[in-house]
Amino acid sequence: MPIIVNGLPRSIPEDPRMSLLDLLREGLHLSGTKKGCNQGACGACTVLVDGERILSCLALAVQYDGRRVTTIEGLVQGDALHPLQQAFIDHDGFQCGYCTPGQICSAIGMAAEAERGVPSHISADLAADRVALTREEIQERMSGNLCRCGAYNGIVDAIAGTVGAEMAA
Repeated sequence: MPIIVNGLPRSIPEDPRMSLLDLLREGLHLSGTKKGCNQGACGACTVLVDGERILSCLALAVQYDGRRVTTIEGLVQGDALHPLQQAFIDHDGFQCGYCTPGQICSAIGMAAEAERGVPSHISADLAADRVALTREEIQERMSGNLCRCGAYNGIVDAIAGTVGAEMAA
Protein backbone atom coordinates (compact mmCIF):
# COMPACT_ATOMS: atom_id res chain seq x y z
CA MET A 1 0.00 0.00 0.00
CA PRO A 2 1.29 3.49 -0.68
CA ILE A 3 1.74 6.16 1.94
CA ILE A 4 -0.81 8.97 1.48
CA VAL A 5 0.88 12.38 1.75
CA ASN A 6 -1.40 15.41 1.66
CA GLY A 7 -4.08 13.31 -0.02
CA LEU A 8 -1.84 11.84 -2.74
CA PRO A 9 -0.55 8.25 -2.82
CA ARG A 10 3.24 8.07 -2.70
CA SER A 11 5.60 5.12 -2.91
CA ILE A 12 7.43 3.93 0.16
CA PRO A 13 11.20 4.39 -0.31
CA GLU A 14 13.27 1.35 -1.19
CA ASP A 15 15.67 2.04 1.67
CA PRO A 16 13.86 0.98 4.87
CA ARG A 17 16.21 3.20 6.90
CA MET A 18 14.89 6.46 5.38
CA SER A 19 13.13 8.66 7.90
CA LEU A 20 9.72 10.07 7.15
CA LEU A 21 11.30 13.53 7.34
CA ASP A 22 13.85 12.68 4.65
CA LEU A 23 11.15 11.16 2.45
CA LEU A 24 9.08 14.34 2.74
CA ARG A 25 11.95 16.80 2.19
CA GLU A 26 14.29 14.94 -0.15
CA GLY A 27 12.04 12.40 -1.82
CA LEU A 28 8.87 14.44 -2.25
CA HIS A 29 10.40 17.96 -2.18
CA LEU A 30 8.00 19.16 0.52
CA SER A 31 10.27 21.66 2.21
CA GLY A 32 7.73 22.98 4.72
CA THR A 33 8.59 20.31 7.28
CA LYS A 34 11.89 21.35 8.78
CA LYS A 35 14.91 19.41 9.97
CA GLY A 36 15.95 21.02 13.23
CA CYS A 37 17.81 18.83 15.70
CA ASN A 38 17.16 15.51 13.90
CA GLN A 39 16.90 13.94 17.37
CA GLY A 40 13.24 14.56 18.28
CA ALA A 41 14.00 17.34 20.74
CA CYS A 42 12.83 20.49 18.93
CA GLY A 43 9.53 19.70 17.18
CA ALA A 44 10.42 21.43 13.89
CA CYS A 45 9.68 18.22 12.00
CA THR A 46 6.19 17.67 13.45
CA VAL A 47 3.62 16.36 10.97
CA LEU A 48 0.22 14.73 11.38
CA VAL A 49 -0.29 11.02 10.76
CA ASP A 50 -3.95 10.05 10.70
CA GLY A 51 -4.56 13.28 12.61
CA GLU A 52 -2.02 12.63 15.39
CA ARG A 53 1.18 14.62 15.75
CA ILE A 54 4.48 12.82 15.37
CA LEU A 55 8.14 13.78 15.05
CA SER A 56 8.98 12.78 11.49
CA CYS A 57 12.74 12.75 12.14
CA LEU A 58 12.27 9.80 14.52
CA ALA A 59 9.91 7.86 12.27
CA LEU A 60 10.91 5.49 9.51
CA ALA A 61 8.91 6.11 6.35
CA VAL A 62 8.15 2.39 5.96
CA GLN A 63 6.25 2.47 9.27
CA TYR A 64 3.61 4.65 7.66
CA ASP A 65 2.72 2.42 4.73
CA GLY A 66 -1.00 2.91 4.11
CA ARG A 67 -1.29 5.80 6.56
CA ARG A 68 -2.30 9.43 5.90
CA VAL A 69 0.45 11.99 6.45
CA THR A 70 -0.39 15.69 6.48
CA THR A 71 2.35 18.29 6.28
CA ILE A 72 2.05 22.06 6.52
CA GLU A 73 1.53 22.14 2.73
CA GLY A 74 -1.49 19.85 3.10
CA LEU A 75 -3.33 22.18 5.47
CA VAL A 76 -4.11 24.78 2.81
CA GLN A 77 -7.60 24.43 1.34
CA GLY A 78 -7.51 25.74 -2.21
CA ASP A 79 -6.24 29.30 -1.93
CA ALA A 80 -7.30 29.66 1.72
CA LEU A 81 -4.90 29.21 4.59
CA HIS A 82 -5.87 26.92 7.45
CA PRO A 83 -7.34 29.09 10.25
CA LEU A 84 -4.32 28.36 12.43
CA GLN A 85 -1.92 29.44 9.67
CA GLN A 86 -3.82 32.73 9.41
CA ALA A 87 -3.82 33.11 13.20
CA PHE A 88 -0.01 32.81 13.28
CA ILE A 89 0.12 35.74 10.85
CA ASP A 90 -2.49 37.76 12.75
CA HIS A 91 -0.86 37.22 16.17
CA ASP A 92 2.79 37.52 15.08
CA GLY A 93 3.32 33.88 16.01
CA PHE A 94 6.65 33.67 14.24
CA GLN A 95 9.81 35.62 13.56
CA CYS A 96 12.16 33.63 11.36
CA GLY A 97 9.41 31.08 10.63
CA TYR A 98 11.62 28.01 10.82
CA CYS A 99 9.67 26.34 13.61
CA THR A 100 6.26 27.56 12.42
CA PRO A 101 5.23 24.52 10.30
CA GLY A 102 5.96 22.17 13.19
CA GLN A 103 4.25 24.49 15.67
CA ILE A 104 1.10 24.61 13.53
CA CYS A 105 0.94 20.86 12.90
CA SER A 106 1.60 20.21 16.59
CA ALA A 107 -1.16 22.62 17.63
CA ILE A 108 -3.67 20.86 15.37
CA GLY A 109 -2.72 17.49 16.83
CA MET A 110 -2.76 18.93 20.35
CA ALA A 111 -6.29 20.27 19.88
CA ALA A 112 -7.47 16.82 18.76
CA GLU A 113 -5.85 15.25 21.85
CA ALA A 114 -7.61 17.73 24.14
CA GLU A 115 -10.92 17.15 22.39
CA ARG A 116 -10.53 13.39 23.01
CA GLY A 117 -9.84 14.13 26.69
CA VAL A 118 -6.16 13.15 26.67
CA PRO A 119 -4.76 14.80 29.81
CA SER A 120 -1.47 16.65 30.05
CA HIS A 121 0.87 16.88 33.02
CA ILE A 122 -1.10 19.84 34.39
CA SER A 123 -4.67 18.72 33.58
CA ALA A 124 -6.80 19.06 36.72
CA ASP A 125 -9.36 16.36 35.81
CA LEU A 126 -7.71 13.22 34.46
CA ALA A 127 -11.08 11.61 33.71
CA ALA A 128 -12.61 14.50 31.73
CA ASP A 129 -14.12 13.75 28.32
CA ARG A 130 -12.61 17.01 26.98
CA VAL A 131 -9.80 19.19 28.23
CA ALA A 132 -10.25 22.96 28.26
CA LEU A 133 -7.35 24.56 26.42
CA THR A 134 -6.42 27.29 28.84
CA ARG A 135 -3.30 29.33 28.19
CA GLU A 136 -1.39 27.17 30.68
CA GLU A 137 -2.69 23.96 29.12
CA ILE A 138 -1.60 25.14 25.66
CA GLN A 139 1.85 26.10 26.96
CA GLU A 140 2.31 22.68 28.57
CA ARG A 141 1.09 20.75 25.54
CA MET A 142 3.25 22.77 23.13
CA SER A 143 6.40 22.54 25.26
CA GLY A 144 7.95 20.00 22.89
CA ASN A 145 8.04 22.57 20.09
CA LEU A 146 10.90 25.02 20.50
CA CYS A 147 11.19 28.50 19.01
CA ARG A 148 14.71 29.86 19.01
CA CYS A 149 13.42 33.37 18.28
CA GLY A 150 11.24 33.40 21.39
CA ALA A 151 7.90 34.08 19.68
CA TYR A 152 6.07 32.03 22.30
CA ASN A 153 3.54 34.71 23.30
CA GLY A 154 2.37 35.11 19.70
CA ILE A 155 2.33 31.33 19.21
CA VAL A 156 0.16 30.77 22.29
CA ASP A 157 -2.09 33.71 21.34
CA ALA A 158 -2.59 32.27 17.85
CA ILE A 159 -3.43 28.82 19.20
CA ALA A 160 -5.68 30.14 21.98
CA GLY A 161 -7.52 32.38 19.53
CA THR A 162 -8.13 29.52 17.13
CA VAL A 163 -8.28 26.04 18.65
CA GLY A 164 -8.72 27.36 22.20
CA ALA A 165 -11.82 29.22 21.04
CA GLU A 166 -13.12 26.08 19.30
CA MET A 167 -12.63 24.01 22.47
CA ALA A 168 -14.52 26.55 24.58
CA ALA A 169 -17.55 26.39 22.26
